[in-house]
Amino acid sequence: MQYEIARVEFDAYRMDLENTKPELPQSPVTEEAQKNFSHHKELYEKLRADVAIKMQFLDENRIKVMHKQLVLLHNAIAAYFSGNAVALESTMKQFNIKLKAPNSATGSWLEQ
Repeated sequence: MQYEIARVEFDAYRMDLENTKPELPQSPVTEEAQKNFSHHKELYEKLRADVAIKMQFLDENRIKVMHKQLVLLHNAIAAYFSGNAVALESTMKQFNIKLKAPNSATGSWLEQ
């Protein structure tokens, strides 16, 4: 939210600066517009860098979670096809999934 506000303010002050350029180059209005533009540009650049770092952290976290899930899936498949029920149940607990008995009759998900 702060990033979007900073971007809009930066664009507004950039447009103000562009609109004051045709006037006298050393006028107080131009200097004030330049000062406002510089301040908001620094704020915008700082927030943009913060967002880039947060996106990098999210991407790294996504990769770690995906890696963990793939390892769990591999272990579950290996345990299933090797017939190792104990290892399969252990892996399924890590997935937070409860195994159903082969002949158990449960109701529809609507009934639960």
